[in-house]
Amino acid sequence: MIERLQNLAGTALDMLYPRMCVGCGQRVDPEPGHFCWDCRTTVLYVQPPYCSICGDPVEGRVDGSFVCYACSESTPLFDRARSAVRYRGVIQDALRAFKYRDGLWMRKDLVRILAACVAAHYEMDEIDAVTFVPLYPARHRQRGYNQAEVLAGLLARTIGKPLLKHCLARIKPTPTQTHLTARERATNVRGAFRTRWLNRLKGRRVLLVDDVMTTGATVNECSRVLKAGGAARVVVATVARG
Repeated sequence: MIERLQNLAGTALDMLYPRMCVGCGQRVDPEPGHFCWDCRTTVLYVQPPYCSICGDPVEGRVDGSFVCYACSESTPLFDRARSAVRYRGVIQDALRAFKYRDGLWMRKDLVRILAACVAAHYEMDEIDAVTFVPLYPARHRQRGYNQAEVLAGLLARTIGKPLLKHCLARIKPTPTQTHLTARERATNVRGAFRTRWLNRLKGRRVLLVDDVMTTGATVNECSRVLKAGGAARVVVATVARG
């Protein structure tokens, strides 16, 4: 009954406020969500071959599992990381709208993609709780929300796991990492986080969520402090891989 009422409400809203594709701007109904069928077909999903640790995809043929150069040079502090899609095209547009233009209406579309990635790569009985990469408080106030927290909260409900909202804090206002090298990114986030509520972390296997992973410097530093705070294992899931 509740589902029928929700469907009716959604249909009524579509009539009053037609949903437009975030990629091309065309109406998307009767398609669900905010991607039209044509734009959906352009999404590049992360497929093998990719690094067995960080999940970074590579071009060409690779037989069997392999570890990328970056992970072989310096083993990440997370146990594994996986991303659903490449940070290109319509996904890039969607994540930018979600992150910088109050695009909270994109959250269900993005979490569907994220949840499929988690289900494909992780066993649910190996995850005890979900957390997220925090924003520095001033940036959180400026933006009004943390996009990673929004994704993590909805994902936690989807997979039936508790959300740890306060176990990580960002204590340093790091500048944007967009134009930094991998080494500069690692230096930029070093010491930027600390753990809280250690009793909730001790011995737990944690799924760490963010919107985009590029070099992995941010999730690596978060993983370091989560483990220092008592987490037994940290795996990472992001919507996109840069």
